[in-house]
Amino acid sequence: MLLQNKICFITGAGKGIGRATLERFVEEGAQLIYANDIEESSLDSYCSEHVQVVPLYFDVSDTAQVKQAFLKIKKESGRLDVLVNNAGMMQDALIGTISRSLMERLFAVNVFGTMELLQLASKLMMTQKSGSIINLSSVVGITGNPGQLVYSATKGAIISLTKTAAKELAPKGIRVNAIAPGMIDTDMMRSIGEKHLQTHLDHIPLGRLGEPREIADACVFLASNMSSYITGHIVSVDASVLV
Repeated sequence: MLLQNKICFITGAGKGIGRATLERFVEEGAQLIYANDIEESSLDSYCSEHVQVVPLYFDVSDTAQVKQAFLKIKKESGRLDVLVNNAGMMQDALIGTISRSLMERLFAVNVFGTMELLQLASKLMMTQKSGSIINLSSVVGITGNPGQLVYSATKGAIISLTKTAAKELAPKGIRVNAIAPGMIDTDMMRSIGEKHLQTHLDHIPLGRLGEPREIADACVFLASNMSSYITGHIVSVDASVLV
């Protein structure tokens, strides 16, 4: 019951890492979890079985919808203890073939959406002088990766904004950390194709992809009081060799 009495908000909770995090937060006894996803009804069946989960369907890059979500949280709960900024998208393109629209869309979702949510969450958390914000980056934001100029740039931005926000919000009692997953077995990762997947697997000493639940466990740790003296850190959940 590591999250007992905590009000939480998870974005991109319909599948993959977001869904695994939602399930772990339920297991750890979170009082109430606002679960966001862009796909309408993607959380309905799960929420019908878990009354402490409230679905919120919107695009995190839509400023108006993001504000409405926080107004709902403030009106219904009056506080927010944990924000998991998980929603994101990946689209690869080689240098020379990257369109402006691709750059704008990935930054709108992965970076601007994260910043918007972080700002609004911190306003709620400031009133209670406590809170934990967890941003999802990626190992490619640290190491880079061919064909992922834009995606890696957005995940590198997450690392930078996490460190800055942590320094600015620490005096308010708010902790800000990021998780940088390695190769995790999600639909997004599988979309690169079996050939490319095997190339990556050859460089993972453990010989397997990570499981979404393993990232979710890290989210539980950073959301709980077990990490009360940790802020401004990038936690790599990755079994590959970072060289």
